[in-house]
Amino acid sequence: MYDTQPYTIPPGFLAFGVIVGIIQIISLWKLFEKAGEQGWKAIIPIYNIYILLKIVGKPGWWLILFLIPIVNLVFAIWTYNMLSKSFGKDEAYTVGLLLLSFVFLPLLAFGNAKYLGPYGNKQAFDQHNLKNYQFGKE
Repeated sequence: MYDTQPYTIPPGFLAFGVIVGIIQIISLWKLFEKAGEQGWKAIIPIYNIYILLKIVGKPGWWLILFLIPIVNLVFAIWTYNMLSKSFGKDEAYTVGLLLLSFVFLPLLAFGNAKYLGPYGNKQAFDQHNLKNYQFGKE
């Protein structure tokens, strides 16, 4: 009586989405381990964003910004940029993470990239925080 076929997800697209999701979870797990966090934290929604923010050196309250539409897009781009720098990559890698994250996230996780700390350099990160705390900017 009613034709619902046009409103269903084709099995091929569904399978592709599930496979990409699994690849993302496995890659995030490995990235967390490279950064010194426990890998299982990658599978807990929202908490994984909190841990990702911790890895890139940003405060936990940024998590609230990820829950606001449109604002979350800006902060997701910014976080991906800081993530690529934390592993010694440049802005071009950030573009790859944004456009083809199912390719570039596994490359970052399973490649030879080492975690260098927030901002890609622990010393620069410490100097940045010291400067901000000295002058009351944070």
